[in-house]
Amino acid sequence: MSDDVLSVIPTDPHWQPTRAAADLVASLVEDLAPGLPDGAEVEIDVTWYDTITTVDCGGNLQGIGCPHCGGSIGVDWWADLLEAHCDDGFTTLATVVPCCGTATTLNALEYDWPCGFARFEAAIWNPARTWFGEEELTVIGEALGHPVRQVRAHI
Repeated sequence: MSDDVLSVIPTDPHWQPTRAAADLVASLVEDLAPGLPDGAEVEIDVTWYDTITTVDCGGNLQGIGCPHCGGSIGVDWWADLLEAHCDDGFTTLATVVPCCGTATTLNALEYDWPCGFARFEAAIWNPARTWFGEEELTVIGEALGHPVRQVRAHI
């Protein structure tokens, strides 16, 4: 069986909220993702990470583009990178892209299906919706105390 996970993360990969703000966001996203049609409630995991962690879209990833040359970056390059950092996270997001050799950050790459990096994540497992709307993201960000973005994974 596969799962879908809709994650909300701060726009700044280094930023972490207070426990009270995270609890408020967990309650808010629970109201915004009321559960599956069969009556099963969604599971919400709120996680603080010691280092910057990848929040990727799993099987939804279609491709990665370079923000400098517009070239395509191989998904194999991405998979190798994630494998190399799966245990200890990232101390830096700085990288050199293989397409044109330009220095950039992993956060600046153009992911076809959003991916991100964070030290905090609110993950909603099998939500009965695909995405949060812009207004909802604004409300979630205000509750958290920092602007947020979303990543939808299929695992």
